[in-house]
Amino acid sequence: MSGMTEVSSLTGRLLVATPALADPNFDRAVVLLLDHDEEGSLGVVLNRPTPVDVADILEGWGDLAGEPGVVFQGGPVSLDSALGVAVVPGGAGNRAAPLGWRQVHGAIGLVDLEAPPELLASALGSLRIFAGYAGWGPGQLEEELADGAWYVVESEPGDVSSPVPERLWREVLRRQRGELAMVATYPDDPSLN
Repeated sequence: MSGMTEVSSLTGRLLVATPALADPNFDRAVVLLLDHDEEGSLGVVLNRPTPVDVADILEGWGDLAGEPGVVFQGGPVSLDSALGVAVVPGGAGNRAAPLGWRQVHGAIGLVDLEAPPELLASALGSLRIFAGYAGWGPGQLEEELADGAWYVVESEPGDVSSPVPERLWREVLRRQRGELAMVATYPDDPSLN
């Protein structure tokens, strides 16, 4: 690390798109950061359900996916690859993490979708399958944060498995303090105000 300014890691936090963010890929997006360091960042959009059932593309995982049991569009990168994000109650806690699950932050971790689903079935609290992800190169996310494109807030394990993902943007903002809670009331189309 010598000579490098250390990026304070935002892994496990949520990026919530501000009304100022113009990129349609991320309009009102809530992104869970799975990795964030000086080499860049990677996350998945938590509130973009698709019409595709998990069972239709990943045999055996459909029963483990929470409601709605569909694949989510995790972001614009690698849309043909699937990522599994699962909450294991109590995280790895004092016991070993379940086989096929790698802790990212607290109770949230990544699932090895090559592993047999039954290995994980008893340990999982909830599972979400994402097609694609959101990625940022070195320093790119920091620039977007400096430009005011994202709010950074703490995640809660329930965010990953929100049964009504289309309400997640407002719900996450609403639980913040002060001005951020006010943003939750921002109209979908400000010109109608």
